[in-house]
Amino acid sequence: MASSERSALLTYRLCGGSAEEERGRERGRAAAAAAPPRKLPTFLGVVVPTLLSMFSVVLFLRLGFVVGHAGLYQALAMFAVAYFIIGMTVLSVCAIATNGALDAGGAYYMISRALGPEFGGSIGIMFFLANVCGSALYVLGLVEAVVDSFGIPPGQEAGSGVHVLPQSYWYELLYGTVLLALCLLVCLVGASIYAKATFLIFLIVAVVLGSILVSFFATRPLKVPIRLPNINGTETDNGFFTGFSLETLRDNLGGRYEVDYTTGQMMSFSSVFAVMFNGCTGIMAGSNMSGMDRRCLAGWHWEQELRLGEIRGDLKRPSYSIPRGTISAVLFTYLVYNLLAFLMCATCNRILLQKDYGFLRDISIFPPLVTVGIYAATLSAAMSNLIGASRILYALARDDLFGRALSLAKKTSASGNPVMAVILSWLMVQIVLFSGKLNTIASVVTIFFLLVYATVNLACLALEWASAPNFRPTFRYFTWHTCLLGIAGCCVMMFLISPVSASASLGFLLLLLLALHYLSPSSTWGYISQALIFHQVRKYLLMLDVRKDHVKFWRPQMLLMVQNPRGSARLIDFVNDLKKSGLYVLGHVELQDLDMLPSDPLQPQQDSWLSLVDKLNVKAFVSLTLAPSVRHGVRQLLFTSGLGKWCLVWTREGWWSPVPLLSWAGTISLAGGMRPNTLVLGFYDDEAPQDGLARHPAFTSAREEVPLGFPPLRAPTTPKLLSAREYVGIVADALKMLRNVLLARQLESLDKAWELRRAASPPPTIHVWPVNLLRPDSARYADTCSLFLLQMACVLNMARAWRRARLRLFLCVEAGTMPHAQEEKLRQLLKDLRIQAQIQLVPWDAITHLHWQTCQRSPGGPEEEEEEEEGVVNFPTNTTQVSDEYVCAANKLVLEQSPAPAVRFLYLPRPPADTSLYPLYLHQLELLTRGLGPTVLVHGVSAVTSTQL
Repeated sequence: MASSERSALLTYRLCGGSAEEERGRERGRAAAAAAPPRKLPTFLGVVVPTLLSMFSVVLFLRLGFVVGHAGLYQALAMFAVAYFIIGMTVLSVCAIATNGALDAGGAYYMISRALGPEFGGSIGIMFFLANVCGSALYVLGLVEAVVDSFGIPPGQEAGSGVHVLPQSYWYELLYGTVLLALCLLVCLVGASIYAKATFLIFLIVAVVLGSILVSFFATRPLKVPIRLPNINGTETDNGFFTGFSLETLRDNLGGRYEVDYTTGQMMSFSSVFAVMFNGCTGIMAGSNMSGMDRRCLAGWHWEQELRLGEIRGDLKRPSYSIPRGTISAVLFTYLVYNLLAFLMCATCNRILLQKDYGFLRDISIFPPLVTVGIYAATLSAAMSNLIGASRILYALARDDLFGRALSLAKKTSASGNPVMAVILSWLMVQIVLFSGKLNTIASVVTIFFLLVYATVNLACLALEWASAPNFRPTFRYFTWHTCLLGIAGCCVMMFLISPVSASASLGFLLLLLLALHYLSPSSTWGYISQALIFHQVRKYLLMLDVRKDHVKFWRPQMLLMVQNPRGSARLIDFVNDLKKSGLYVLGHVELQDLDMLPSDPLQPQQDSWLSLVDKLNVKAFVSLTLAPSVRHGVRQLLFTSGLGKWCLVWTREGWWSPVPLLSWAGTISLAGGMRPNTLVLGFYDDEAPQDGLARHPAFTSAREEVPLGFPPLRAPTTPKLLSAREYVGIVADALKMLRNVLLARQLESLDKAWELRRAASPPPTIHVWPVNLLRPDSARYADTCSLFLLQMACVLNMARAWRRARLRLFLCVEAGTMPHAQEEKLRQLLKDLRIQAQIQLVPWDAITHLHWQTCQRSPGGPEEEEEEEEGVVNFPTNTTQVSDEYVCAANKLVLEQSPAPAVRFLYLPRPPADTSLYPLYLHQLELLTRGLGPTVLVHGVSAVTSTQL
């Protein structure tokens, strides 16, 4: 029952694959069920693997090099800087590790599940390369130790005794290849034997370390002859072990950087630090070596001993063991390094420290024991890094972040061993071995690890700043300050070590980040960026104050009602061009009653709508609602769509705040800074809808399947979901709520790409008619509605896709009204509004004559005009009616203006106060826009233009 208690929400298992792999996993599960897992204490589960990774090549072969060049003071400063970075990173690792179950991939798993696949995948590759280079570094250190013990001394053609191995670049490459092949063989065949031997290796290293400490006190002063290769053959020098001497200590206090005899390069603080830092990179050794979920393995049990990635399942008290074990190991190694540095400075002269990397064997009371310890530590570290690299590569491959590029690394043996990942990692290590010397690649390894540690701190910082309720680590001894200090320390040291290598690493990381952002599939891990964006957006939304709004900064905020996206693809795209960086909401009303349904029917549709927004590449939100009618649904969305500080909704039960409504009775408007101020509707006519998604470029590529999960379009004979009266009622409701209204007709026939890319001259045009063609008796060019219409046409022209288009403004004039004066006045208005448009005079005496004939036959008259001021609307009790003959003449007048534009903007009259006239109103709008092509009818109630600074 214990296994079933592990929440699937917290565990990511790298299981899944072919039937053969599934059978292997079944065998592994059966074996795991038969043998209850051992629960490891803190020492065996955490301290041992961490110490074994940190006590390796630097401790035995490079600590004297560090002290000899840097001196005691600077060496202690190096340890302080390195362990400051390590300490901050350990705090972040402990916080993340105690916040949920970890799994395969170590640091890659931590970062990818905390920051998302882009950061996780890119840092995973960097961590893989760090482990590859680290394995090569330890192999080169082992080669150096072997050659020092068994190599023919420089200057001699033949050796004597055990000194039989020739020394040269190619011979040492051969030795490294053989040793790496041994590591590969162990990883492929005997990894379980190696795992069981890790504690024995740790005991050997501990005994050797103890013998070294004793040797500083027990060994008498001696002279150590040193033979070094140079251009002329060999160079002989003598180093001295003086025992404890105040004079030796004084001589070794300050730094004295000289040429490294293995690389021929002049050493400096940064180059020596780069070598030294490799002795501090084992803090996540257990998580590096995490392979696959233990329940997916049949024969590999080594991770029960070593991995922190699955250590939560192997430790008796995970939340206790991980932080205390890791911190204890780090503090112990820090004390040991400082103690050894002091002992070396007090007993060894600088020549011995700088020019004899294996001097610990020369001064030991039992030299063969030191040799065995060096071999065991370096070989163990090399295999540990090789296994760690292969597990990270396997985890990357199983996550499919890089597609087919890493598909080969998914292949495993029957027992679950990722053999191809091991082989690929071995091949990469073999390539790095061509660098030849340990000190050559030390800086690269250090930069890679610093970059990984900086990102681990970044992951913890992001989780802390996001303030997510589920970030509740049991380890609480960290703050965002420690994370920032860790990041800063890593970045500073990276650029001090090698600005070129650090810049190249960051550039490579950025390229991986961008590639994964655009090419990798979406994941279900969660994106920390979404949590951070939410946190910041909420903060800034609370700062938006509707009382501080000003017309100078007005922008359209659209609510586009969509019945079925299949018939509205081009309209959705067109409104996206009209929003001018404002709010854009796609609204949809589902005619159902939640009381009669077992669950919310809108939730399954949400993904389809969001995918539609992504495919069409529009910057829009989606708002779906249930309502008994379309009109009620639009009311709901007008009141509740958007983002703001507060909203009170009056339902049948009373007043509630905030708004959780799915049924509507009455409401008070949203009092916030981002809410729709403009309602956009498709036109109500009898045209058969066309499937625009099937023809849209986003859905016509060979790789795309048409189109999402939307129902088929309504057949021409099928009745509509709303009546003409209800449609006009929606327009009237919006105007009562002081929302601007746009009615779009035949926008699906607008081929924007063709219109704007055609090479014909003159460029495409946008026709603007800022006069109420259905009410010529009240026509004005400077009222609120006309200015809003002009503003919308200008906004469209400002969109990037429409900048080639030209605005044409039509000024309707009658004989005897001084048209040139009117034109000059309109031109001055355009100049004040900074709108570039061509003004064209259009005589319409014949049209107005038809109108006055209608007025003489109709009750009422022009004196009953609709009055509008900025933000104030007086609703007329009667509306002057016009004949169909007049409307058809107005339609012909608009149609005759050539050349044909890409789109027309017409004045939308206010619906009549008498609801019985709604069908006639809609009929006349249909006559007015018949055959005009893409047309937008506009009615504005907002003051949107300003001539002030």
